[in-house]
Amino acid sequence: MRESEIIDLFLRHLNRQGDLPLGDDAGALKLGEKWLVATNDMLVRKTDVPDIMTPEQVGFKAVTMNVSDIASMGARPIGFLFSLGIPGDLDSDYLEGIARGIGEALNFYGLPVLSADTNEADDLIIDGIALGLAERPLTRSGARPGELLCVTGDLGRALAGYLVWKNGLEVSDAVRKVLYEKFLEPRARVEEGIALSTVASSAIDISDGLAKELYLLAEMSGVGLEVYPERLPIGEGVEEVAGLLGLDPVEVALASGEEFELVFTVPPDIVDSIDFEFSVIGVVTNQKGVYSVANGTKKCLPRLGWEHLSHQKVYNR
Repeated sequence: MRESEIIDLFLRHLNRQGDLPLGDDAGALKLGEKWLVATNDMLVRKTDVPDIMTPEQVGFKAVTMNVSDIASMGARPIGFLFSLGIPGDLDSDYLEGIARGIGEALNFYGLPVLSADTNEADDLIIDGIALGLAERPLTRSGARPGELLCVTGDLGRALAGYLVWKNGLEVSDAVRKVLYEKFLEPRARVEEGIALSTVASSAIDISDGLAKELYLLAEMSGVGLEVYPERLPIGEGVEEVAGLLGLDPVEVALASGEEFELVFTVPPDIVDSIDFEFSVIGVVTNQKGVYSVANGTKKCLPRLGWEHLSHQKVYNR
């Protein structure tokens, strides 16, 4: 079964949910005037850890991927919990490196660790939980026609870095460095998410690829999205890698997972008040679906991205 099919199966039986229905980057409970936001995300060595990733980077990433979900909900992270599944042959130095990485990430995001557990497993597993507090949680269902579609940061470096590693591509040290920064050491957009909580109508983080996240946003909001490919903030080095492999850099940007950038929608009259770097990449419309609009031509955006337990992973990622 595909990941999406498994989620649908369980949702048919999990009727008792929080004060926000399941389906967003995180769940939430209303506590007085604020919202407690909670998420959990699992890192598995076989699928999430390339062999060039250091154990410190593994530990840091396990925290980042959870904190990013909190950020996309417009919440301030307040705590982290995790469980470790440890194979019997895992080297103690490697395990200590993971511990250092988790500790470094907690310092970076200013988070306390609240609880942890260990158990034996067939592969290294780090199952994290992050908690946050929000005045008004952002969801994937608030986009409205006429709003602008925006994204933080740049796109494509994570997948381009993966492709360099996977294919043994010869690139300059400078290009490799800038790509591996996003591929191996991504950072969550915490302050941006908090700032968006007062101005954005919807948000989602890019964990499985921009195109896939756009479809989720459109479907949950019941709207359409038009994307202008020439406005995508394609990261440094992405076009070079795409050229070496005969790929379209726009598709690399659309497919790149674990970017941990934030995609959000905002009313046009609010956009000038946002004081961090972002790009307007499209608009929200009444016509349901996600479309690419370029040179006067409108066509369905390819649904590129990552899905666990699927044999249709883009670019064999």
